Amino acid sequence: MIKSIILFFKNNKQFNNLIVYGVGQGFNLITPLLVVPYIISICGVANYGKVSIAMAIFFFLMVFIDYGSDIIGVKDVAVNRENPKQLEKIFITTFCTKFILLLLTVSVSAVLFYFIPFFNSERTLFFLGLPILVGQFINPTWFLQGIENFKWITILTIFSKLIYLFGIFFFIHQKADYIFINLFWGIGTILANGITFIYVIKKNSFSFQNTIKVDVILLLKSNFSLFSSQIFVSLQMYAPIMLIGFLGNNLMAGHYKIVEQIIVIFKTYIYLFFNFVYPRICYLLESNIQKGLRFWKTYNGLNFIFILLSMIILFTFSVQVVSYFSKTDVIEISNLLQLALLIPILLAISIPFKQLVLGFNHQKIYIKITMVMVIINLLAMIIVIPYFKIVGVLLTLILTELVTICVYYFNVKGKFQSNKTI
Repeated sequence: MIKSIILFFKNNKQFNNLIVYGVGQGFNLITPLLVVPYIISICGVANYGKVSIAMAIFFFLMVFIDYGSDIIGVKDVAVNRENPKQLEKIFITTFCTKFILLLLTVSVSAVLFYFIPFFNSERTLFFLGLPILVGQFINPTWFLQGIENFKWITILTIFSKLIYLFGIFFFIHQKADYIFINLFWGIGTILANGITFIYVIKKNSFSFQNTIKVDVILLLKSNFSLFSSQIFVSLQMYAPIMLIGFLGNNLMAGHYKIVEQIIVIFKTYIYLFFNFVYPRICYLLESNIQKGLRFWKTYNGLNFIFILLSMIILFTFSVQVVSYFSKTDVIEISNLLQLALLIPILLAISIPFKQLVLGFNHQKIYIKITMVMVIINLLAMIIVIPYFKIVGVLLTLILTELVTICVYYFNVKGKFQSNKTI
């Protein structure tokens, strides 16, 4: 029996992919645990708040460069994985489009960083972060996800984070060095993604000489609606710390970022788990809805149990966890953390429903839901931050996630009911 179990796991491609992917993403999640306490001890909480605000802005700008490729591109590659010519067309068209968007995004960002006072006061920090956008442009992870090549995703993830760790521990030695932190993130992504990008091109014999201008224009048009919704998704993720920085101060932003840095480990894991199972769900729903839903329930059910148990443990040891990151205001930050732990639990429910909404091609519904919920969320934050500060932000995020779960469920519950009648 034991031999049969070993053979099952050995020959189960999906399980092997999960192990390989898990190694890379585990390293990805551990990285903040290594660098954040060091950064805070050297640069201080307020400067860490500045770095976090800048990083949030660059993560937001990534959406303009990705232009929906992280969802539509993954699905197109997954569905056409057996068609080499179509894969080449998807790959080269997407990257040509991303190159145009990179030039526009960097140009506009540079102007804003120089002329807007909020950015100009820390313009060195912001300009040194621009390589992050270049690294995202050459990022081929979306393509590798589509063909389920998790080996190379793991390689580029670990390599980029090793470069980042090297830069932080060998070059950040005094308080003023905080301006270089995001630069090392950018260098790591450029080198790791660049090597993987070249590997994908050579392995598949892709040629950018086959680029068709009309295809780029069509992609810009067809992806615009989803891209618009992704702007709102990104705002939902990164606007809280930006608003705290604008309406509050850098110290408050630093406190919020410590809390977020702890729960973001699990939020990132949940989104990475989405990236792992999403291509397979899309593929199965196209061929066999019953099999696809069974796969969806199994993987996401187990994932929810893991998240729930993890949050219970974090709640119990919140003071000790916060003490690892900061030696000041521990009780205050610990109380905030305990409230924030509801967010990963709710995400572990809403993200699986998001998979089904997108997997069943309900992009228009997804876009409408996303835009409305984010607008409500941002307006609520602007109202509550002056009065309730970080607690108000956390409560709005929790309530927004609860409403999103309900709306997603009512839009896909018919699929479960119709599947029972088959």
